[in-house]
Amino acid sequence: MKRNEQNRLLALTLLALLLFSPPLLLLFDREGSSGFSTLPLIIYLIWAVLILLAALILERPHEE
Repeated sequence: MKRNEQNRLLALTLLALLLFSPPLLLLFDREGSSGFSTLPLIIYLIWAVLILLAALILERPHEE
């Protein structure tokens, strides 16, 4: 694994820690228009975006 790739994965991990921190998540713990909390939707969206970003980082063509 190259140094740039390691740095990007480290940055992605730090971003995940920030996005999944309780103070930030509690901002979205409100009732939506349907009466349900939007928190589960936000958690799954963050999770999906993090997986997409990790895939983009890891699946880039390696320049050797």
